[in-house]
Amino acid sequence: MKLVSKSISNQEINMLAKQRFGNLVKAVVDLDKNIMAIDADLHADQESFLIQSGSKQKNLWGINLYPEKFGSIDFIEFDSMINLRPSQNNLSRNIENKKIRLEINKIVAKLITK
Repeated sequence: MKLVSKSISNQEINMLAKQRFGNLVKAVVDLDKNIMAIDADLHADQESFLIQSGSKQKNLWGINLYPEKFGSIDFIEFDSMINLRPSQNNLSRNIENKKIRLEINKIVAKLITK
């Protein structure tokens, strides 16, 4: 697992994908701190790691990154079990709030470069 607070290349994301799942890297984004944890078997592990590092659970959202689709709308998949949060009006694994999706897109674009 890796904490990303400064930019890394999509090439590095692609290498991590090939080492674990083949075509994707799981990530959890902290909307408040503009950081993310990447490269673990479960989003829940990344969520726990970030909470232990001082993040608040309400700011953490799980995504999947597909490095071969970098630059396209399909690069980020907003799907994770940790996103199931009735208390925050998110009733599915997908992130339903468009504003949250936009914030995640901005953070990921800042942290992952070509």
